[in-house]
Amino acid sequence: MEVKIIKTPITKKYLQELAKEGFGVLVKVVVDIEKEILAINGELHADEETALMEQEGSNREHTWGINIYPEKSGEDWIEFDSMINLKPAFGNRSRGVTNPEIQKRIMNIVHKLIID
Repeated sequence: MEVKIIKTPITKKYLQELAKEGFGVLVKVVVDIEKEILAINGELHADEETALMEQEGSNREHTWGINIYPEKSGEDWIEFDSMINLKPAFGNRSRGVTNPEIQKRIMNIVHKLIID
């Protein structure tokens, strides 16, 4: 699996193809909420986070791991769950994203970069 950095919109159909090639029903995604870009298609969220840091200069405090289920819609298509989200130094002590403002920023970026 090759990590891809997404800066311009991609389609849900493209994500469906990636899901079928990888995990079946989901695509792992890391969102940089500062640069408003995504990393997709990694085997681990940590791989995607590393790619963002090395290739785009992202900072750990701004990267958040999610899972996208491209076959689903509404609130069900984004899952806020990743080991990289454990960031006690930045106030997040769970695998989820506990700050509603950060969740909102993530959703806005995802909706901007993943289109129907």
